[in-house]
Amino acid sequence: MQNVSEQNLAKKEESHQIKLSIPNKPEYLSVVRLTASGIANRMDFNIEEIEDIKLAVAEACTNAMTHGEKENSNYNVEFTVEEKRLIIEVNDKGKGCRVENIKKPQPRELEEGGLGIFIIKSLMDKVEISSKLGKGTTIKMIKNIGG
Repeated sequence: MQNVSEQNLAKKEESHQIKLSIPNKPEYLSVVRLTASGIANRMDFNIEEIEDIKLAVAEACTNAMTHGEKENSNYNVEFTVEEKRLIIEVNDKGKGCRVENIKKPQPRELEEGGLGIFIIKSLMDKVEISSKLGKGTTIKMIKNIGG
């Protein structure tokens, strides 16, 4: 039988996952933004943080649509809700890339390529990109409450 502090510790470490499989069509981007907004609001992120999360998610989804499979395909979005942070993973099943080759835009070079990743990194507390050639790319974003 667990004592009260063990039960509280187990409760604090609990996380919830929400998974979406989204058609690779721009008109469904609002579904992901609304979902992100609803989850972040429920977690008590402030309005500015919610807007940052929505923009970062939109950029990651746009990246998945651009670089993922095109015809009759979906990309996946997974939200993991923890006590003090939100983890969002956007995964496409495209051709993949070499992460080390992702261009880092310079402040004066506002080109299209790489700008989305730059925006995501500036809005979220932590960003990890993993990719396998021929298998797809995952962008993992973490936002801490009050971070």
